[in-house]
Parts: sequence; C-alpha cells; structure tokens
Amino acid sequence: MSTHHAAEPSTTENTEGEVLGVTGRLPNVRTVRVHRPEPEDASFLGATMRGLGITLRHFFRNVITKSDVETIRYPEQRKPYPERNRGLHRLMHRDDGAVRCVACMMCPTVCPAHCITIVPAETDDHGIEKFPASFEIDELRCVVCGLCVEACPCDAIRMDTGLHAPPVEVRGDGVITKDEMLELGAQSIATQGGMGKNWRADQPAPQYEPARVTPSPTQKKRSK
Repeated sequence: MSTHHAAEPSTTENTEGEVLGVTGRLPNVRTVRVHRPEPEDASFLGATMRGLGITLRHFFRNVITKSDVETIRYPEQRKPYPERNRGLHRLMHRDDGAVRCVACMMCPTVCPAHCITIVPAETDDHGIEKFPASFEIDELRCVVCGLCVEACPCDAIRMDTGLHAPPVEVRGDGVITKDEMLELGAQSIATQGGMGKNWRADQPAPQYEPARVTPSPTQKKRSK
C-alpha cells in the first residue's frame, strides 16, 4: 500500500526581493525592502555629541562674556517697579496710633481668594463702634488683585510696601497678622469716616436752571 506525500509548496526569492510562488507567478502581496540605519545613526551618539557641543559652547560663552545672560543678581540687584506695583499688605494708623480699620468686613467680602480673616470687637469709642481684634491675611492664597484696598472706606489697608511675600517652610508662617501689618503701616492723613456726618451742609447749594419746554404744534394752535 503506497502512501502519497503531498508536495510542500516552496518559494523562491529573486534578486529584486520579489517572492515567487510554486507556479512562478507573482502573488498579489507586494514586498518592500526596508533599509536599516547606519550604526552611528542608530545609537544616537552623533546627535548626542552635537547637542552637548552646542550646550557647552553656550555655557562657556555665558560664563566668560555674559553676553546672553538676562537674569540679575536678586535681591542685591532689583529692577525698578512701576508706581502702581502691589506688595505686601499694611494697616494704616489713626492720629492716636490705633488701627484705622473699623471691622466693616468689606475687604473679606470682596476678596476673591477668601484669604482675609477679621474678628471684630466692640470699643469704648462712641465715634468708632468696632475694631479688628484679629486681622490676618494668608499671603500664600492672595492673588494680589488689590480689591481690598479699593473696597476699604477708611483707607485702613494698603498694598504699597513694595515688598514680596517672604519664602516660608511652614504653611502657617505665610499668614501675616495685624501686628505685623501695623509695623509696616504709617499714619494716614485721610479723614476718618470720610468727610464727616455733616458733609452735606458744607456743600454749595446746587443751581438748577428752569427747563425749556418747546410747545408742540397742537399747543400753538390752541394758544391762537
């Protein structure tokens, strides 16, 4: 009993990289020869050395000539700040040395970062009913918008110190207290409470001119 073995298909590859079937015809699949990169390009050594050369060239040029250096030696050297630069907060003083703040809660209300905390307390002064028993500002949360200065009706808080918030290692050290802001403050020449209770009596009386009414055509006919 004879056993017939199936002929295994064999493929041959010509010099152009084309695969031929057993019938000698080209299949529908097209082969593409991929060129492998050179060893020096595959290891990226050449590109790495060129990049390090550029870095070292700029390094020694900046160290020796400093022609491309745009930084300054802060804080020994400082650029002039604009006149409206906003720095650390400070609290202003009244004539008697007390804080001008009356704890009206305008600044913590308008603050978008909610970084101002005021604890009001009553005073024995009949002219000023309240004062801040505690006044704290978290300088790490402050966005330096200046809205607290604009909202204050008593010129009690300012941001014209020109000082930056100091770096801290403990989160709680970034909170500036009332005593620290009073040390940065000074006496304000603004009138406490605005122009006073009777400021309307000192104002000149308004002068009103009679309104000029032009009669309509119907009114002119009736008058005739």
